[in-house]
Amino acid sequence: MRAALLYSAAGSLLLSALTATPVAATPVTGEREAAELRGTAVAAARAKAAGVDFGPCPDARDRPGGMRCGTVTVPLDYARPDGRQIELAVSRARATHKDPHDSRHKVRRQGALVYNPGGPGASGLYFPLAGQLPGWKRIAAAYDLVGYAPRGVGRSAPLSCENPKHFFKGPTQSPAHPSESFKKARVAEAKAYARGCAERTGSALRHYHSLNNARDLDVLRAALGEDRLTFVGTSYGTYFGALYATLFPRHVRRMVFDSVVHPAPARVWYRNNLAQSAAFERRWQDVREWIARHHDVYGLGGTAREVRRSYARASARLAARPAGGKVGPGQLQGAFLQAGYYDEQWPHSARALSAYLKGDARPLVEQAARDPEAAAEAENSRAVYVAVECNDASWPTDWEVWDRDNTRLARTAPFETWDNVWTNLPCAYWRAPRQRPLAVGARPGALPPTLILAAERDAATPYDGALELHRRLAGSVLVTERDAGAHGLAGGPNACVNGHMEAYLLTGRLPGRRTDCAPRPEPKPDAEAKARRAAPGEPGAGRPRR
Repeated sequence: MRAALLYSAAGSLLLSALTATPVAATPVTGEREAAELRGTAVAAARAKAAGVDFGPCPDARDRPGGMRCGTVTVPLDYARPDGRQIELAVSRARATHKDPHDSRHKVRRQGALVYNPGGPGASGLYFPLAGQLPGWKRIAAAYDLVGYAPRGVGRSAPLSCENPKHFFKGPTQSPAHPSESFKKARVAEAKAYARGCAERTGSALRHYHSLNNARDLDVLRAALGEDRLTFVGTSYGTYFGALYATLFPRHVRRMVFDSVVHPAPARVWYRNNLAQSAAFERRWQDVREWIARHHDVYGLGGTAREVRRSYARASARLAARPAGGKVGPGQLQGAFLQAGYYDEQWPHSARALSAYLKGDARPLVEQAARDPEAAAEAENSRAVYVAVECNDASWPTDWEVWDRDNTRLARTAPFETWDNVWTNLPCAYWRAPRQRPLAVGARPGALPPTLILAAERDAATPYDGALELHRRLAGSVLVTERDAGAHGLAGGPNACVNGHMEAYLLTGRLPGRRTDCAPRPEPKPDAEAKARRAAPGEPGAGRPRR
């Protein structure tokens, strides 16, 4: 889910990472590649014969609609298809055949549509429920909606790197320019986490990577009885979806790449994460400008700079005394990082910050505090994220490289830089062998036409990733939501984007090679914040906008 161009105030920011010498990736020999290709064919043939025995879902009582669940068996190691097997949890809702715009019209079923929401470490098991949402109803009429948990996630041979009881450490600090002692402590944590991954999973750890996720996708296709795959991948799902298109172009029917990871091998994953940190600084500016435009509602400042001061004041106060004993600067940063992903979070985050600075910490605690009951799921997701990204490619093993590159970057992009480092630093001390990233691509005529969706100001998967994938996949079409930055467009509030996706999935029709959509409407301030702001005697009310 990572990518972007890096800029400083003076222009392009050239980081020493671009010339750093990372640990060498394990070469993928022709012999092993051939064995893995044969192993995938063997596993797919077996899955096609076995199918999927769909039945009630384990949590069916909590899930409305006709979603059913089952499992698909895949090899842990595709070079040894007769060796250890693991099961992937799969879900499905049958095509409804109901045209939401014409109840008299029965829609013809076109097969199964498989979805992956990204991560690495996210589960798509509940995707079939999306068929009840307006943005997906026409697609749900024609397709069985299929979700699944990739290897390592949830019930699919789950990974864990530490005791979930200890996972939610909080409240935490989040210094934009950490001290040497703080860095030293986080380096020790990263080493311990990498060691925990190796000790808890053993030799199997090396097989959790993006190439195997792409191979698993082909086995799932066969198990569903599909000769060719129809797939929608969001964020990280675009990366291994692109690997799939490269490895199995003849097995592709239609593919939608939504919010694209930059696929260039040299960017996977260290440089993509540097780039993402730079992009989030621009997105953080977008969030602050929106809050400033609604100073009459939130009272956080009439300019982006003033809003940043309000945020810094809250962070300093939380560092001294965490809200509810649970929310420190780290949790505050995490809440506003989510706002960088999704526009609809802006009113919620602004209201919580405003209320906290006026003496009411409850909205911030409700939003930012971590739920202990979700610790096991969160730890599993983090373990898969780390395992896949660490296994996928080379990473610098010298802490001085990380320190130098990110110290420079944090001078112009302080919002997310160091927190991104702490997330990925276990890869510097990883014990499993690395893969060599595959060069994604398809020559003219090798792959059916594909659709790429991207928001121009997306920070999680910045726009240059979409441009690069568009260049690499001949016959692809790029639809851009201009002057917008939400992450994940498919089925969202932009009717133009949804219209192009529906036309492609339902009829195969694509727009011009490069097509623009106007941005979605900006979110509106929430009614509760407006009411509070209008109340007589409200602290800070009536402050003039500057």
